[in-house]
Amino acid sequence: MQKITWEVQYLSPPLAVRYCKKCGKKSEYLCSGLFRVNAQRKYLDIWLIYKCSNCDTTWNSTIYSRTNPQSLSPELLEQFHTNDSNLVEQYAMDIELLRRNGAEVGLPNYRITGDEICIDNPTELHIISKYSCQLNVSTILREKLYLSQKAFAQMLSCGQIKSISGLDLKKIKLHNEVVLAIGSNTGIMRKE
Repeated sequence: MQKITWEVQYLSPPLAVRYCKKCGKKSEYLCSGLFRVNAQRKYLDIWLIYKCSNCDTTWNSTIYSRTNPQSLSPELLEQFHTNDSNLVEQYAMDIELLRRNGAEVGLPNYRITGDEICIDNPTELHIISKYSCQLNVSTILREKLYLSQKAFAQMLSCGQIKSISGLDLKKIKLHNEVVLAIGSNTGIMRKE
């Protein structure tokens, strides 16, 4: 059995969807790549700034609220002050943080890297992601294997694609890693 790894690489963070007062409707907010750090006496507030894709209205996603500056390392504070791109990515990809801040989470732009799979050869497939995301494993599989929804469902029902740990591949979202077994089946129709 061959072993193949696919990695989901993110081209942009997920959109935050929330009500925009200026637009008067729900809008998509894009991460600006900037933090806002505000000191109030003994306390510190830190936000990640988002901008409405329609009107550029800003929205601050709370990271720390009324926290003691001594509780954060000097290195971390410096990263916030300098808008460190890795730290921005870490917080922008945190879908739970967006939800705690009252936003719905959209899908990020992504690409899937890794070797092609011949579905005629038994394969152990590892799909990995640096971040938990809203991507359905079924979407990744259908996209990368060029399968129609019908062909994918057919492969699931006859056991040609299955989760090693027994997860429901029709419903599961990608967290850090999922391991699949893909077997041979020459009767599957690919999407045109």
